[in-house]
Amino acid sequence: MNTATPRVFIAATRQNDGKTTTSLGLIAALQRHFPRVGYIKPVGQRFVEIEEQKIDEDTVLMDRVYRLNCPLVDMSPIAVEPDFTRKYLQSSASDFLAKKITKAFDRVAWEKDFVLCEGSGHAGVGSVFDLSNAQVAKLLGAKVIIVSQGGIGKPIDEVSLNQALFQKEGVPVIGVILNKVLPDKIEFVTEFARRGLKRKGLELLGVVPHRTILSNPTVDSIRDELKAEILNSAGIHNLVEHVIIGAMSPQNAVSFFKPGMLVITPGDREDIIMAASSAGEHLTGIVLTGNLRPCEEVMAMIKKLPFPVLLVRENSYEVAFKVHNLIVKTRPADTEKIAVIRDIIAAHVDVNRILSAL
Repeated sequence: MNTATPRVFIAATRQNDGKTTTSLGLIAALQRHFPRVGYIKPVGQRFVEIEEQKIDEDTVLMDRVYRLNCPLVDMSPIAVEPDFTRKYLQSSASDFLAKKITKAFDRVAWEKDFVLCEGSGHAGVGSVFDLSNAQVAKLLGAKVIIVSQGGIGKPIDEVSLNQALFQKEGVPVIGVILNKVLPDKIEFVTEFARRGLKRKGLELLGVVPHRTILSNPTVDSIRDELKAEILNSAGIHNLVEHVIIGAMSPQNAVSFFKPGMLVITPGDREDIIMAASSAGEHLTGIVLTGNLRPCEEVMAMIKKLPFPVLLVRENSYEVAFKVHNLIVKTRPADTEKIAVIRDIIAAHVDVNRILSAL
């Protein structure tokens, strides 16, 4: 396996701590030092099918944003399907999977100056099929950066747990990046988290402030989650900042309308739909529930609206619940979010310190 190309492994204390966001921003930062940066996510858990190949969603994101000039199947060698673990426990083909990863890494690293490796969840994820993040980092000969959510006590506790598993595998952890820290807490968290991590032999490599835009879903991501029918796709990439269930009179509903608002209402509440239409660009979209399609006159009006309208089978409560619990993932079309990610990682993560540690 290639041992010459510099590499780093991005891990996290848990899922959705900001590992992909960090990786996305770090690639841009690394490109200032290395003209050709490669990317690999050895083990992926959320995938899409492209040309009959199962490719991790984060791999698709990195490739479309950065045009990495490498086959997707090499950047995403293993996709954990629903029955993957059962099949593995029946066959225990650990050597086969390990070789698949190392061969994929060699192809990703070909003619590259640096390779960023992204893990999947905390250090122990994948242990059931002998490919935990700690084991994969060891397999790739990579040093590790751990990403954790902002704070002091809780993240240091969780980092210590993950550090122990990496140490067990003989994998060096070069430092920690704290993500989603409230802007007014940056200085406080930086000072005391650095002290706490230093006691564990770890460097604080960055403290990334929380940006609301990165936590807000787009209407398109909600459409995807709800498997919704699109009645009007204008502004489908609008950001959703607020949600309201239109279950009151239209006069009262209008008083709640404001920019960034997504209205959830039964499809037969044509009074609410008409009230929403008068709000114009002050709304970000409407979700019509209960699979209740409006009459032809209202449908004609919907097609002229400046924001998207979706139709779903679920009732309003079920839709609101799903939207509230939606895991927001950055998508290739989220150009505004991607620009923010590049800027905050460049401003708040010490790339020079990372490179010196490698």
